[in-house]
Amino acid sequence: MRSGKRYTNVTFTKRVDHEAGKHRAAKAAPGPRVCRTCGSAYLKRRWVKADRAPAHLFSPTQPPLETVCPACRMVAEGTWRGELRISGAFPAAHKDEIEHLLRAEAQRAGEDNPLARITTTTPRGRQGLTVRTTTEHLAKRLGQALAKAYDGTAHYEFSHENKFAHVTWTRDK
Repeated sequence: MRSGKRYTNVTFTKRVDHEAGKHRAAKAAPGPRVCRTCGSAYLKRRWVKADRAPAHLFSPTQPPLETVCPACRMVAEGTWRGELRISGAFPAAHKDEIEHLLRAEAQRAGEDNPLARITTTTPRGRQGLTVRTTTEHLAKRLGQALAKAYDGTAHYEFSHENKFAHVTWTRDK
């Protein structure tokens, strides 16, 4: 049945973005920059690993500006954009293997995006683990890697307002 309500923009408007782009860094001066903490380089509007940065873009007359990359800033502030919660009897029995898999997957993700890092890994009770990441994509990637390697059940939730991901992975047997 059709409604008698007239179409208005309010009817279909999405929720308001309360963060209003706070996840983005302030606009910086043009030119290459290097992170003083991790050595990553910012070239052509993209962060790359220091060993992949072309040397010809750094001129000897004008050295690159030193700054702190967003990932190092998040680690220093203790903030994160992705959270992976691991629970169940299986992870408790295979904790070392799972942590090794997560570190290796984060290292592979860091090859493409040096801002994708694990910030903290904390135990949750006797059978759980919480992994916090600097990007929501890394949290999703870690959940997919666990589901692929060890089966289990992965559940993904994304907050579109403030660029955040909650991933839960469980396996009991």
